[in-house]
Order: sequence, then structure tokens, then C-alpha cells
Amino acid sequence: MFRGILITVLSLAVTGTALWGYQEHREKNAVLINAENNYQRAFHELTYQIDLLHDKIGTTLAMNSRESLSPTLAEVWRITSEAHNDVGQLPLTLLPFNKTEEFLAKIGDFSYQTAVRDLTKEPLNDQEYETLKSLYGQAEEIQDELRNVQHMAMKNNLRWMDVELALATGKEQTDNSIIDGFKTVEKAVEGYSETDLGSTFLNLKSNDNNYNHLGGKEITKEEAVKIARKYAGVGKDARIEVTENGKGSDYGFYSVSMENKTTGLTSNMDITKKGGKPLWYVLSRDVKEQKISLNDAGTRAKQFLLDNKFKDIELIESTQYDNIGVFTIVKSLDGVRIYPKSVKVKVALDNGQIIGFANDDYLKAVTSETEIAKPGISLEEARKKINPQVKVQEDRLAVIMNDINKVVLCYEFMGTLDHDTYRIFINAETGMEEKVEKMKNAEPIYADVI
Repeated sequence: MFRGILITVLSLAVTGTALWGYQEHREKNAVLINAENNYQRAFHELTYQIDLLHDKIGTTLAMNSRESLSPTLAEVWRITSEAHNDVGQLPLTLLPFNKTEEFLAKIGDFSYQTAVRDLTKEPLNDQEYETLKSLYGQAEEIQDELRNVQHMAMKNNLRWMDVELALATGKEQTDNSIIDGFKTVEKAVEGYSETDLGSTFLNLKSNDNNYNHLGGKEITKEEAVKIARKYAGVGKDARIEVTENGKGSDYGFYSVSMENKTTGLTSNMDITKKGGKPLWYVLSRDVKEQKISLNDAGTRAKQFLLDNKFKDIELIESTQYDNIGVFTIVKSLDGVRIYPKSVKVKVALDNGQIIGFANDDYLKAVTSETEIAKPGISLEEARKKINPQVKVQEDRLAVIMNDINKVVLCYEFMGTLDHDTYRIFINAETGMEEKVEKMKNAEPIYADVI
């Protein structure tokens, strides 16, 4: 009898295990099928978007009407954004595809910059038309290669899950038509040099100038340590390690890691070799209960920068995250805020300690007093350009970087519409509305919501 019961129990266990395994197998297959379907959709959409991109660029070449050219270029920008999104959904993270993505980014930058400018006053020049022709040729080659991959995938019923597996296991060197096809696409794009695209892209890239304009001599590792000690306020007995950036970086810098032997706290800072300018600083520690006000912390953040030789600065924004205050401070000359030259400082609200700051935007910006020219229109003329429903509360002159990466002098207006606050920038030379920003409202508290 006992033996019969045992056999029955074991039989039920085996049956249950089999059913569980079958269910797991079904669920796993369902996940794999869903992933495969998503990959297939993204790939075919990418191919379709490249087809559209090629056609739209060709359309711009045949156009003569400036009124039609701007919306068509805006459409080119939209298509490149969608193509970028499709590439991001494919399992290509382990396969170099950066040249093709860079190509899409360049088309997007060019089309956006051209679409938003006033083409009646600044029409496309001959060099920009040559750029469009070059882009048209590249789009055609990519289109042909992607269509070839699409044909091979459909003809041989290839699966993207096999591509993901091959990339993950390092077996992409084996015969795989999809991987080979994408490598061919990448190689085709790489064959075009930046000079083929004309000076337009060089102008776009010049805004991302890193820190090449910094003055001063190159500092040593020892000098970097002295600078880091001053900013971090660590004692002489601190344990310090310095590493130098590797080859291939656009600029030279030192990474300084500091450990306070007494407290055990660690902090890190990157410092440019040229000029010895701190890029960012972070002190890692737990911040306890708040004991100082956000206003007091803001004063300390500004004083921290003044103590470290920052001049002519103004605190413009304060935000609190739990027990940490984050402050945005910009350069200000004779009441004119220079927004590209901004620094963010983090302050612990338990004791007012500086626990972080980011200085890269301030260092990259090349704005100066010479760019604060005399306005071409008056304050009242600029005010008339604002929506009459906006109630203006403040106004001032400010230097900003507009949507096409140009430094412009503007009249800045702070105003309210209904329950929202807006910051509006009117070009002080042309009267054009350069930028409108909605300011953040106070977040609602949901602690008592069930």
C-alpha cells in the first residue's frame, strides 16, 4: 500500500514537473517571438525611413520655392529622428554602427538648422546645395545596402534573435547575412570624409569646441593634486590617486580621487591639463536631516565659487531634492546674464558642505564682453513681440545660445499666463522670438494619497 502511494506521489510530481516545464517553454517562446517581432518591425521601419529620407532630400534639390523648402527640411529632420529610434531598437549594441548613426545625426542637424532660419533673408548658398547633393548620394548608397539586407533576410527567413545571439557570444565572424550587411552599410558611410559634407557641418561641430580655447600652461600631476585639495578641502593626510586620460580623448585631463583617512569619505574631480580648470567635483556621502535653509545654502554655493576665483556671477535658480540643494549660477556683466557660462553647485542641507559641482558648460562657452553689443531695438519694441496674454513681471538683457547654436543678445522677459510662469527671449537685434521656456511648477505632494 505504501509503495502504491509512493508511486502515485512520484507520478504526480513527474506530471507536475512536465506541465511546469511545458508552461515555462511556452512562456519563453512567447517572449522570444515578441522580441523577434519587435526586431523585424524596427528593421523594416528603418529601411522604410531611409527610403523616405532619400526621396525627401532629392525633393529639396528640385525645389525653388523657399516657402516649400523649410517644411520639407523639417520633414527630413523628423525622418532622421525616427530612423535613429529604429536603429536604437535593433540588437546592434555590440556591433559598431556609430558611423551610420553619426550620418543620421549630421543630416538631422543640417536640416533642422536650415529649416528654422529665415530662408527669405538667408537662402541656401551654393556650398549648402553641394552638401545636400552629397547627403543625397550617401542616402542612396545606404538605401541600396539596407534593401539588400532586407531581401536576404526575407529570402532566407533569417531571424534577428540569431543576430543577437551571435553578437552576445562573439560569433559574429561566422556567416551571418544580417551582420555582414550592416557591416557593409557602416563601411559605405565611413568611406565619406567630413570634407565631402562641406563647411556647414564644420560650423555645426565648432560649437562643440570642448576646451580647446582654454588659456594657460599645461599643469603637472602634482599641480592637479594641489588644485583638487583646495576645492575639496581635504587634509594633507588624505589618500590621493591621480590618473591621466587615455589616448583618443578630445582634450587632456587628470582624474583625481581623494579619500579622507579620518572620515573615510571619498571625492573625485576631473581637471583639465591646460590651465588646470576643474571640470566637475563629487563628494560621496549620506546627507542627513536638513538643518540649513535653501536660501542659506545658495549663499554658500555662490561664496564657494567666489573663493575659487569666479568673478561677476549671479545665482539664478535654486532647487531642492530631499536634503540636497542644487543651484545654477551664471556669469553676469553689468546686469546682463550670460547663460552659456553656467555652473551647477550641489550643497548638503545638513551642514552646508559643497558636495558637488559641474563646470563644463562654463568652460566650453566662449562668450565674452565683446558679444554684449548695443541692442538694435528698444525694450518697449521687444515687449510688443510678446503674447499680450502674458503678464510680464521682470525684464533684462541676456546672452543665450539659440536653437541653431548661435550666441545672441536678447531681451529676457519673465511672465505669467494663467497659473504658469514662462521665460521668453526676444532677439535684441531683430525682434524675433528666439526661445520660450516654461518654468517648473512646485511638485504636488502625494504622501497622503492612497
